[in-house]
Amino acid sequence: MDYHSDRFKDFSVMIYKDDQLYAVLPANGVGDKVISHQGLTYGSFILKDSSKLFYAFEAFKAMLAFYEAENVSELEIRVIPTFYNRMPADELDYFLYKAEAQLIKKDVLMVIDYTHKLRFQKNRREGINKALRSELELKVDTNFKDFWTDVLIPNLDKKHGIKPVHSLKEIELLAARFPENIKQVNIYKDGKVVAGTTVFLTDTTVHPQYVSGNTDKNADGSLDLAYDFIINKMCDDKRYFDFNISSEDNGLKINEGLIFWKESCGARSYTANTYLVNTSIHKLLHIPKT
Repeated sequence: MDYHSDRFKDFSVMIYKDDQLYAVLPANGVGDKVISHQGLTYGSFILKDSSKLFYAFEAFKAMLAFYEAENVSELEIRVIPTFYNRMPADELDYFLYKAEAQLIKKDVLMVIDYTHKLRFQKNRREGINKALRSELELKVDTNFKDFWTDVLIPNLDKKHGIKPVHSLKEIELLAARFPENIKQVNIYKDGKVVAGTTVFLTDTTVHPQYVSGNTDKNADGSLDLAYDFIINKMCDDKRYFDFNISSEDNGLKINEGLIFWKESCGARSYTANTYLVNTSIHKLLHIPKT
């Protein structure tokens, strides 16, 4: 995370048991609050594979106690969507229940489960055929620059008045550091990038972080071609495809157009929760044993 360390006041913690790293929380401070790191999409309370429930509970309490001692009154913490876990890992959800944490955000994510994969609906298949007739060329390459400068940045500015979360320099740095986890898929027409997607790959999931096409995307089916490839050709040993969040305003509003489009590709709903917990509650936390 050091590439954007100048943007955040880091307040991450590393929790040890018997001198061995047991749990981590990437986080940053804002006033008297600590937040699951705002520079990460899904960063949260992460346990080692061999963790046990009661020790994990003590680690959670130790984290709250540490923050209270540092004059942090509240912790805003995300729960990683379960499909990103490599094994069952609902400990945090249970600990937050014990801590009487307040649910402050519930986002809707659209996800394909490859073990129950649905066909693209007719309109998506028509888009793919249109792209093939248009003689578009798909490449997995390292040409982030043309996608960023010619497609992604102009589109985000025109439609939303915003910039990508990552700058071109940052995404090129990350891709160089993690070449097996970050891939660029570009769609070319007459040698020029007309659409593309920057794809993040985890142990379990294919996740397009950025997707954009030029103004002619609906005419030539370029995005349908890109999605067909990253959904059906990049999955390898993955189980899930994460289309990302499709809700707004802390989950109170749903983007109907996005939901419809993603469902037509075979996606269905998962949720991602964010909680607010008072750090002082650690003094009252215990799990009665039968």
